[in-house]
Amino acid sequence: MIKDIATPARTKEILNKYGFSFKKSLGQNFLIDTNVLRNIVGSADITENTGVIEVGPGIGALTEQLAKRAKKVVSFEIDQRLLPVLEDTLSPYDNVSIIHSDVLKADLQQAIEENFQGIEDIMVVANLPYYVTTPILMKFLEEHLPIRGIVVMIQAEVADRIAAKPGTKEYGALSIAAQYFAKAERVLTVPATVFVPQPRVDSAVLRLTIREEPAVTVSDESYFFQVFHACFANRRKTILNNLVHNLGPKERKQDIEEALNEAGIDPKRRGETLSLEEFASLSESLLKRFPRS
Repeated sequence: MIKDIATPARTKEILNKYGFSFKKSLGQNFLIDTNVLRNIVGSADITENTGVIEVGPGIGALTEQLAKRAKKVVSFEIDQRLLPVLEDTLSPYDNVSIIHSDVLKADLQQAIEENFQGIEDIMVVANLPYYVTTPILMKFLEEHLPIRGIVVMIQAEVADRIAAKPGTKEYGALSIAAQYFAKAERVLTVPATVFVPQPRVDSAVLRLTIREEPAVTVSDESYFFQVFHACFANRRKTILNNLVHNLGPKERKQDIEEALNEAGIDPKRRGETLSLEEFASLSESLLKRFPRS
């Protein structure tokens, strides 16, 4: 009978066996609640035909639950000290591969081609380190990978920002960036007590379902991103002021005003009040006046 990794006793036993000490710089917080892990896996709709990419497996608690359900699991682990631990804890599962790499530097398309041949249903499932949540999520979204979706445990506050609607205080550039590529929903709240060591904040499970096409159509995706980031540069400023100071050049203020009017957007509004559709319209209007070379 294989004991689950994600119990307080088994986790302590593994950590003691290898003399493992947590590195704060790597944001290491290991889950010690099997029910929470099973809920995460359930939220991702993993089947025996699913390939899973995991980031930061730790000692293998989530990896184990994924391996029980999925066809293949590929986990990226940056901490070399955990490689022998994972080789031990995951030895009962022959459908798991550990890649010793920083996922932010990895060629994900190549990893998918090499590890998931014949697998059409691919999910990203992970308990992400808080300090690199946003860059990791955006890497998976921006690289247009052949994945169905992303289910991640992240800081509750960040989950709220990603899933936020226009007009709320949480809504911002991160909301738009994520929702451009995917439908976002917070599916589970997780207390700090189910981690070791315990983080200072609560966590949440976020589910991102990749859209077949982006939420809005724009002629220049990178410029669209530049526009909405400029609009949130200073949340207290109006859209007009933010664009003048962050998209510039400043002597083109009249052109920016004209673009806002053409898009049907009051220059005195603030970024958090605009929908994705309005940002797309604004981006196209600005692009006419500020052609990219």
